[in-house]
Amino acid sequence: MNPDECSEPPPTPCLNCGHELAAPRPNFCPACGQETDLRPPTLGAFLQQFGGAYLSTEGALWRSLKLLLLQPGELTRQYLAGRRKHYVLPLRLYLTISVVTLLLVRVLGGVEVDLATVNGYDPKAANSITIAQGRAGMRKGEFYCTDLPPWLCRQLKAHVDLDAPAFQRQVERFSERFVANLGAAMFVLLPSFALWLMLAYRNRCMRYTEHLVFALHLHAFWFVALAFALPESAWLSAIAVATMPVYTMLALRRVYGGRLGPRLLRAAAISTLYFVTLGLAMLGLALWSLLR
Repeated sequence: MNPDECSEPPPTPCLNCGHELAAPRPNFCPACGQETDLRPPTLGAFLQQFGGAYLSTEGALWRSLKLLLLQPGELTRQYLAGRRKHYVLPLRLYLTISVVTLLLVRVLGGVEVDLATVNGYDPKAANSITIAQGRAGMRKGEFYCTDLPPWLCRQLKAHVDLDAPAFQRQVERFSERFVANLGAAMFVLLPSFALWLMLAYRNRCMRYTEHLVFALHLHAFWFVALAFALPESAWLSAIAVATMPVYTMLALRRVYGGRLGPRLLRAAAISTLYFVTLGLAMLGLALWSLLR
């Protein structure tokens, strides 16, 4: 056997930072710390990366969920106090919970968009939709649009199929498109909710981003409540819906403090502004779902 065949090949530079590795090649790059012996990942490695520290019994996700669900506002309080190492970051926690819940909505179909409520669609009517106080649709093969801005009438006419059965199918697909875009609408509602919090609690000398942390945690809980409302169980849905305002008031007390009376007034003002924002966002989402 040729002795050269047994010798170790010359080390290659680090694939991550390009640092020249000494011979014999170390297990880790001394410059950036990446492993030097890289192989294609196995399925087990992927599962370990996903479930190791994140989904383990003592992992950050379960600690965060326990605090989020059982102690309203405490997760926000811990974060603002600087104790963050053992918990999932607010945005990551919100995205995890919201994505899972919206996926369940799509799969289980437990939440249906009532077209008669959102855009006035009546399956028994003659292929028409109602947006705010206006109406558009098909009548005897002709498109009509009344009491709506001219630009919106032009957009509707340009985007809908003027064949009556096809138009009705487009309206019937509205619900699916509406639910599919709910996640994107939340990125308008969340910053708005944080803004209303900041205005209501100006005397707390808190930065906008601190209010945003509270908004992320609160919306994460609301998505958990929505997930529990998905099964076709009237009593479970009723409990989930009733829990949301109670949880919100307890979370406000823990994070912002103050007496009950002023807190109720602030909560009422925030709720009013939030529902106005929600209505505008849902209207915009409805138009987007119809016109895209």
